[in-house]
Amino acid sequence: MNTFITYLYLLPSTFYPLIIGWLLDLMFGDPERLPHPVVLFGKLIAKGEKLLNRGSWRRTKGALLAVGLVAATVAATWALLQLADAIYIIIGVAVRAILVFYCLAGTTLIKEVRDVFLALDRSLDEGRLQVARIVGRDTSELTREEVQKAALETLAENLSDGVVAPLFWYAIGGVPAMMGYKMVNTLDSMIAYHSPRYLRFGTVAARMDDVANYLPARITALLMILVAGRPRLMGFVVKYGPCHASPNSGWPEAALAGILGCRFGGPHKYFGEMFDKPFIGHADRELSVEDMRKAVGINRRAEILAVAIVALLLL
Repeated sequence: MNTFITYLYLLPSTFYPLIIGWLLDLMFGDPERLPHPVVLFGKLIAKGEKLLNRGSWRRTKGALLAVGLVAATVAATWALLQLADAIYIIIGVAVRAILVFYCLAGTTLIKEVRDVFLALDRSLDEGRLQVARIVGRDTSELTREEVQKAALETLAENLSDGVVAPLFWYAIGGVPAMMGYKMVNTLDSMIAYHSPRYLRFGTVAARMDDVANYLPARITALLMILVAGRPRLMGFVVKYGPCHASPNSGWPEAALAGILGCRFGGPHKYFGEMFDKPFIGHADRELSVEDMRKAVGINRRAEILAVAIVALLLL
């Protein structure tokens, strides 16, 4: 017994925060009524964009904002953890666990996708409004099938962005790297658009997000087909993964399309402009609530496998 207790005491300081933070996310999802770091990130980005996105040298100023905010996030997180550890080691573990909890979004993502399908059962208009909460495209004219596909595409894409990528960077550099990734991801979601306003200003933010998600997106696709028991789908994923405007989003989407035997992608409207995206997959069929349940199961099992792998790496 004493040997076991000693072993628990000697576990890496990054192990307990990972498990505790993940369990908190499983139980509570995103804490809507509590202060959230991403809200602060959004305010900082908005202020920086308003100040700098004007006149000449917009690409350079956007690069300075993106790199500066990511560096500041990593440094501030590291300083906070040093302070917490200096007060008491348990405080350091607790702060790390809370930040891990804030950085993971698996439970909230699944809830949002389920809510889309529930809203569709009530009416198409409610489904359109609900899916607008989780996608960046114009949803006002989507058909029932397009709403369903948009929700499942987002489920697959954000398994990478909201779960696997944060865990990947946690394994690389602990909570500071994880928080740095969340800043990169927030920058991408706010200023990395192909619109006249952001085309130059958000260039570096978009490239940073591409680099930060390159390996996690491909790892996510692999995890999905493994938990589905369909390793032979890797060829399908390699074929259709690059069929996306993003160098990364297509990989988990292709994995889910292969698992469900459906087709994602195609023309979408963003901010009033139509983008003719390639299709991911070849089976154009109607989706159902059962497809949603299967996709949610795949997401949850892939998440569990990802946490287990990172935990073993930390050990």
